[in-house]
Amino acid sequence: MNEPGTALAARMRSLLESHGVRPEEIDRAEAEGQLYLLTVDRLLVAGGPRYTATEVAELSGMSLAQTARFWRALGFTDVTGDERHFTDADVEALSTAQRLLDEGLADVEVALQMTRVIGLSMARVAEAEVAASPLTRDDLDADEMADLFLRSLDVILPSMGRLLEYAWRRHLQAAFRRAMLAFSRGELSGGTIEATVGFADLVGFTLLSQELSDEALAELVSRFEALAFDTVSALGGQVVKVIGDEVMFVVRDAAEGARIALRLADAYADDELLSDVRVGLACGSVLAMEGDYYGPVVNLASRIVKIAIPGTVLVSDDVHTQLSDDDELAWKPLRPRTLKDVGRVQLWAMHLAGQEPPSDGRWSWSRRRGLPGVLPAAAELRARASELRERVVDRREERGE
Repeated sequence: MNEPGTALAARMRSLLESHGVRPEEIDRAEAEGQLYLLTVDRLLVAGGPRYTATEVAELSGMSLAQTARFWRALGFTDVTGDERHFTDADVEALSTAQRLLDEGLADVEVALQMTRVIGLSMARVAEAEVAASPLTRDDLDADEMADLFLRSLDVILPSMGRLLEYAWRRHLQAAFRRAMLAFSRGELSGGTIEATVGFADLVGFTLLSQELSDEALAELVSRFEALAFDTVSALGGQVVKVIGDEVMFVVRDAAEGARIALRLADAYADDELLSDVRVGLACGSVLAMEGDYYGPVVNLASRIVKIAIPGTVLVSDDVHTQLSDDDELAWKPLRPRTLKDVGRVQLWAMHLAGQEPPSDGRWSWSRRRGLPGVLPAAAELRARASELRERVVDRREERGE
């Protein structure tokens, strides 16, 4: 990054001095072309680097080995030797963690698990925040970049701090409510619970990622995530995670899970930009841990979605058993299928009563007229070939080949 002009450099100097940075350190950074980096370091993390790993461990009351474990759990590289990398903020954070351990309010392994969750979450927020900022534009000169940089720091630091605390408190409220409801049902909060798990998979994403420009692909991914969050959250579900072209959601009630699954299939079918999704749904006991869910039910839902026809909802036998008396739903049994790492299972195609279930012919690449440009006809052929290959593999698995 080029250094800013004289006026903006003066603004940076003034800002750094107001945060207690020594003039000689500013002079050195400016001479080395590191004024931007110095501003980032000093304004985002209070105080300069003062302590080695050994010193920060001694000041926090935590062992050196344990300090390293917490630092890694946050997602940062080891700091060794005599490097003065740590600040007063690091000492304060580790001291707080040590007090919780000393008072018996947290177990070491549980505290490390929480640290990993926090580190992963904050890393994603930070990366997304930087990627969405004007600083990533390539049409700015050095002075414009520096001006945006300073204004961003002025606004982002106080505003994002408040927004993050607000979101955390709201999610904490929702998590406590779920835990209390689980307790009232006699379920072990934070352990095994009864839930319905769904996966929605965007059809043809691999092909699209090869055919589209980076800008068009980013638009598609953003739209996919937005539609998933809007649909799942509006109907009382919880989006657990988005992994590329797939979204995982959880809801306690099977009927609510069915409504979400059907609404997802319809929402993507009606979207001008996106191709169809296929949805897999299963229910039963799952392990709830650190905001994620584990167990055979999750594995089953993940496997089911891979064999569903585009635009349809495929569910496990347990979901069908729970909802078979629901007059608003209609069912079509599939022949038993053998799923990898799951075994032979009975599956059901689910759709609204009174409506024809979507068929394989419903999926049409020409529906994506909102995408920039037009995909060549060969793209449709490759996609169809891929679907056929999946079916051949499924049939071989069924025959035990």
